[in-house]
Order: sequence, then structure tokens, then C-alpha cells
Amino acid sequence: MISFLTGELRNIYRENSSIELDVSGVGYEIVLPVFVLDSLLNSSLDVGQEITLEIYFHSTERSPKPLLVGFFNQLEKRFFLKIIQVEGIGPLKAVSALIFPVSVIAQAIENEDSTILNQMPGIGSRAAQKMIATLKGKLMEIIAEVGNSGPSSSQEYNVRDSALEILVGLGFKESEALNKINEVFKVNPEISENVEDIIREIFKSNQEN
Repeated sequence: MISFLTGELRNIYRENSSIELDVSGVGYEIVLPVFVLDSLLNSSLDVGQEITLEIYFHSTERSPKPLLVGFFNQLEKRFFLKIIQVEGIGPLKAVSALIFPVSVIAQAIENEDSTILNQMPGIGSRAAQKMIATLKGKLMEIIAEVGNSGPSSSQEYNVRDSALEILVGLGFKESEALNKINEVFKVNPEISENVEDIIREIFKSNQEN
């Protein structure tokens, strides 16, 4: 059983949300939930630098190739373990579905907010209801740890979704657009009521950079 790995970051594969890690001369392919990959891309970490990841190790008789899923901390890993307890959501599906930060998804489950959950790839209305039925009331400790750094209301997230749709229509990649929207909210949380202001701030930031 592998619980964590420390090594040199050799490659980042955005197209399949994975990385290659060199641990003492042995290369490990590690898949990252989308929100973890976004955090990596937004951090100062780059190819050639050392990184430590918490690891979820998964292997079955049906799929002999072991799956390594990476996280930056124990909280993210514990949240992932909660999500894959939901019927029909296995490790691979969870990796691609978790495009939002822990705080957003956990709060949506506690608030029974399927509007947010339905925006996750592969999570339809039935899967969203299963997530709520299985995990509501079991995420309070995680919510307390992660704090209130993410959006907690449907109204705010609907504004984010509208901004995301506009940016993708303008040619941004979805992961890039999500990153830029998150950056705007970090700088100015009060901007949540106006989609036009979000788009304006993103293009202003691009011009400054």
C-alpha cells in the first residue's frame, strides 16, 4: 500500500489530468482530481521541482493496472474517500467529476444543492441525489477544516457558471477559465453578483500580465 510519494515532478499531462513523478529513479504515473490539477497549475511548483503527494492506491481483479490518485493534503484525500463511497461513483469517475474545490462540493451536499452537483462531469440528477443521501451530515468536519473559502450559495455559483460559459465561448479552455474566475473571487468576493464585472476583471488581469 502506498500512502504518499515524494519525488521530482517530471511531466504534467493536462489532457488526462495526470503527472509523472520520479521517485528515486522510479517513474510513477499519478492521476489528479481536476481541482488538484488546477491547484498545481496555479502554484509555484513546476517540472523539475520536488513535490509530496498523499496517495490513494486502487487495484482490482478487473483492472490489474494499479491506479494512483494524488492529493496535496490529507483533507483532500479524506474527502475523495467519502465521495467514492457513493454508489456508482468509483475512483476514476470521481477524478474527472471533482472539478470544484472541496469547500464547494461539500457545502453543496450539506445544502442539498443539486444545481451545483449537476455541473460536475458525469454527475446527473440521480447521482447528485445519491451523493446527498449518502453524505449529508457526514462532511461537517471537512467543512469546518476547509473553512468558508469557497462559494456556498447557488446564486453565486450560477453567476460563476454564466461567466464560465462566456469565457469558454470566447476560446478559453474550461480549466483555464475556472482558474481565472477563482482568482477574481479571491481578490474581490463582492463581485459575485455581476457577470460582466467578472469578465471585465479577467481581461484586465490578462492585459496587465
